[in-house]
Amino acid sequence: MPSTDSSTTAVLPFTMGPALLFCPADRPERFGKASERSDAVILDLEDAVAPADKKGAREAILEQAGSAGQGTGGLEPSRTIVRVNPVGTQEFELDLEALARTPYRTVMLAKAESAEQLRSLEDYQVIALCETAAGIVNAASIAAEPNVVGLMWGAEDLLASLGGLSSRNDDGGYRAVALHSRSAVLLAAKAAGKEAIDSVYVNIPDLEGLSAESRDAVSSGFGAKACIHPNQVAVVREAYAPTDEAVAQATELLEAAAAAGTGVFQFKGKMIDGPILKHAEATLRRARH
Repeated sequence: MPSTDSSTTAVLPFTMGPALLFCPADRPERFGKASERSDAVILDLEDAVAPADKKGAREAILEQAGSAGQGTGGLEPSRTIVRVNPVGTQEFELDLEALARTPYRTVMLAKAESAEQLRSLEDYQVIALCETAAGIVNAASIAAEPNVVGLMWGAEDLLASLGGLSSRNDDGGYRAVALHSRSAVLLAAKAAGKEAIDSVYVNIPDLEGLSAESRDAVSSGFGAKACIHPNQVAVVREAYAPTDEAVAQATELLEAAAAAGTGVFQFKGKMIDGPILKHAEATLRRARH
């Protein structure tokens, strides 16, 4: 098991994304392809793996990484996340035993529900997946934990924890409780200075719907979006990449601000202040990604 000395791991800002692609950990033949086709791969030891196959999934990760730390089988630790099973389960303990023998140090904790749970992962950089009622309600305290680098929310598990039937209405839009939870996770993450990751879009053929939801995610402040199929990656990337026109406008605006030298000024008939300049800076950051 990793050392319990939290000073051994420097927690860095989360910079993976914008398209994070889930890959079942019991399908090692897909690991390399998933990594190549995305900005970061999430090797999933939880929902994507049947209970009977979890042992084999851990062994697949160990074989890929090299149990003695010799090579990573084409996966870069800086672009690899491992989703582990929930705290309190035997599978979680077995997941940690396996992870200790790999170079992977970014973990996604399934069904994160309290700040205390994060302390069992203090040697890892953690994306806390808030996908139950308790996780949403406690999102702020979870985000404040020093080893947490980001929060993600999960719609379907959340509705299941509520005894609901579906996170979406018949028109494909989220139900009110799902929208509330999405916003709660985003606000909690950003208030703590952490990244926020938008949930997966489960209707794989509906790329138009994915595009609209991805554009909303980036406009709202989510730093990345999770994908469940390689075909979704390009759509998410396109949504996050600013157009040449947007980059040119942001550049011009920031240059005008520098020349004005004041906190508030007029630009092309519009009053410009600090928040508008931050929007422009965010556009340029996405262009450089």
